[in-house]
Amino acid sequence: MRLSKGKVPPETLKKAVFRYLGAENPDVILGPSLGVDGALVKVGGKLLVSSMDPITGAEQRIGWLAVNVNANDIATFGVQPAFFTSCLLLPEDSSEKTVETICRQIGSAAKKLGIAVIGGHSEITWELKRPVVIGCAMAVTEPGKYVTSGGSKLGDNLILTKGAGIEGTAILATEKYGTLKKQFSASLLKSAKGFYDQISVVKEAVSAYNFGGVTAMHDPTEGGVAGGIHELADASGLGVKVFREKIHVPHETEEICGFFKIDPLQLVSSGALLISANPKSVDGIVRILVKNGVESAVIGEFTKDPRDRILINSDGSSKNLVRPVSDHLWSALEN
Repeated sequence: MRLSKGKVPPETLKKAVFRYLGAENPDVILGPSLGVDGALVKVGGKLLVSSMDPITGAEQRIGWLAVNVNANDIATFGVQPAFFTSCLLLPEDSSEKTVETICRQIGSAAKKLGIAVIGGHSEITWELKRPVVIGCAMAVTEPGKYVTSGGSKLGDNLILTKGAGIEGTAILATEKYGTLKKQFSASLLKSAKGFYDQISVVKEAVSAYNFGGVTAMHDPTEGGVAGGIHELADASGLGVKVFREKIHVPHETEEICGFFKIDPLQLVSSGALLISANPKSVDGIVRILVKNGVESAVIGEFTKDPRDRILINSDGSSKNLVRPVSDHLWSALEN
């Protein structure tokens, strides 16, 4: 079976990935599974948190994105990211300036988040058309001082911060600027490009966890908010019902998605954060997020049957929540 662009689907992960995990080791507290974007490994009396993600759909701020996207995965454990390493794969026509630009972006983003760059690898790669940066972020925490994406409980509320399609909007406004400027004002595209500045969720994830009542967190990257909700529900083995009118879609995202005829709920959404929380703690979590300058809303709740993933429209009608086959960023970039 030929796979679509983007993330490998869950069925393939089960058949072709999760069966081959090397030697068993009792120090692996959390390993590969559906909806989980990081690992927990016991090292002495501490726990090492690690996560890895590539940046493949962006070019102009690729190093900056690599740090932030990987740092976000660590932060969804409720832990402050501390270390970063990367692998830079570059096309044959790359120059020394290309290497320096990407590394400068990595260094700047890491410094802003208090992260140390501890190593990596870089090479010119045969037949590659555009740069690829594969990042790995790490942190250390105490046993029991974390959450995973698989901790949601029946009846927990689902909170979404910021809105849908943040990263995808920034990428499209930047990479497709020449096309979009014929249709939209310079001010709208400038605002859309500025969405890059919203991509970190480190501050809000750690703040929410420290407040208490958080049972799981997940950042909806490739596959967008819709894909992220499925992954969060997958990890906990639950169903979910979501209210479409509660999901904020920024005006810039609506306009750009309308132009490319793509779904904002299926557009890569780094910068948003999905939080599963005990209903008794939800109001307090939302207050602490707003206090930190992060808008958020309760968009749904977790239900018993994992087969039920429902999107409820503003008119009360409902349908199955779409599970993206491929992030809509790819179709827009190829349009």
